[in-house]
Amino acid sequence: MAKLAPKQKTVFACAECGHASPKWLGQCPACRKWNTLHEELPPPEERGAPRGFGGVARSARPIPLREVEASEEARLKTGIGELDRVLGGGVVPGSLVLLGGDPGIGKSTLLLAALERLAGAVEGRPILYVTGEESARQVKLRADRLGVGAENLHLFPETDAAKVLHAAQQLEPAALAIDSIQTQYLPELTSAPGTVTQIREVTARLMGYAKTTETPTFLVGHVTKDGAIAGPRVLEHMVDTVLYFEGGGAHPYRVLRAHKNRFGSASEIGVFEMKSRGLAEVQNPSALFLSERPEGAPGSAVAAALSGTRTLLVEVQALVSPTTFGTPRRTALGVDSNRVALLAAVLEKKVGIDILGCDLFVNVAGGLTLDDPAADLATVAALASSFRDRPLDGRTLVLGEVGLAGEVRAVAQSDARLAEAARLGFVRALVPAGNARHAEAPAGFSVEPVETVAEALDRLFP
Repeated sequence: MAKLAPKQKTVFACAECGHASPKWLGQCPACRKWNTLHEELPPPEERGAPRGFGGVARSARPIPLREVEASEEARLKTGIGELDRVLGGGVVPGSLVLLGGDPGIGKSTLLLAALERLAGAVEGRPILYVTGEESARQVKLRADRLGVGAENLHLFPETDAAKVLHAAQQLEPAALAIDSIQTQYLPELTSAPGTVTQIREVTARLMGYAKTTETPTFLVGHVTKDGAIAGPRVLEHMVDTVLYFEGGGAHPYRVLRAHKNRFGSASEIGVFEMKSRGLAEVQNPSALFLSERPEGAPGSAVAAALSGTRTLLVEVQALVSPTTFGTPRRTALGVDSNRVALLAAVLEKKVGIDILGCDLFVNVAGGLTLDDPAADLATVAALASSFRDRPLDGRTLVLGEVGLAGEVRAVAQSDARLAEAARLGFVRALVPAGNARHAEAPAGFSVEPVETVAEALDRLFP
């Protein structure tokens, strides 16, 4: 009687964090998410398969720290200034860059334009663009629309990561792009493309190839409904740089933000505008965000926010209206709603403005997301302006962090914020007293120190 083949051992891997369990569980014990464990074969290292890229194991030897060369990494300029800014000055050879964003927001468009510029900067060396979602004809149609036609830009429609790595070893490209990482799979793994095991192993192979050959590699990643990169969180830990596209929808502007960067600032942003021929760089984002600001309208204040090395002037809008429900509404777009509730409580407790019984709506114009506490005082000023139905001076900048005691705290890099405001025609700024003592105001620019929220509102509404 023939013996039955032994059943292969499987594990249950979490799609959120990659945690492996020998049995199915309703809740992942690592990330505490529900219904995220899926049955898969164990990763190759547990089955004795060699690690490396292309299925070939690599060996290395330990070296003394003093023998390691510490020279500055040479960077390749993509030719797109906003992208180079977010990358920290260009792409580093051997780096692994993950680009994420909502469907249709412009990930492939930006990547194709960047590869076109790189192809012209590497003096005839090939650039390899791997597409796993579209056919060669579809990519060609987009390239024609964008005006992309570099002779050394090679297209490879393939989802087998082993074939992709083999083609890359044969072609030896100056840069490699994978669109998208969720479509790639290794044939020796029986799990479906996009699963935890496939994404982790394909990324490990690509990382080994990039580091060994010093080839900069771009990965396009899908996002989930929560806005995070689909797949295990270990994917973001493995790569060197994680870039997210923000915006979309009704806004023509796109913000490219670095959430992780081993070779530059992790909070840098680049601003683009979606046009018929692709994404166009926005050289002056502050003027763009303030271009449609209404004059003489209550509930509008301008703040100077810091994002990486860039200073942006943004309009904070607020609407305060009597509530028609038992519980007042709190709606915030572009700012933390909990922060808005905190600032409203400070207004009522420390200034005496009866605002907590009203519906509060706060919005950052242009679709930008603010996490800089220096915008606190502008939010307070916008709320007070809407409540009192009195507009603020259109050429006054409001700057400062607000504490629970009603004090206005100092912020970082106030000189750069004031210089940007003066460049755009502002003539006056309310700043924390801690910054005013050391501020270098531009010529013709008035800096007024304030210590409390009440003092700031007295100056804004004399």
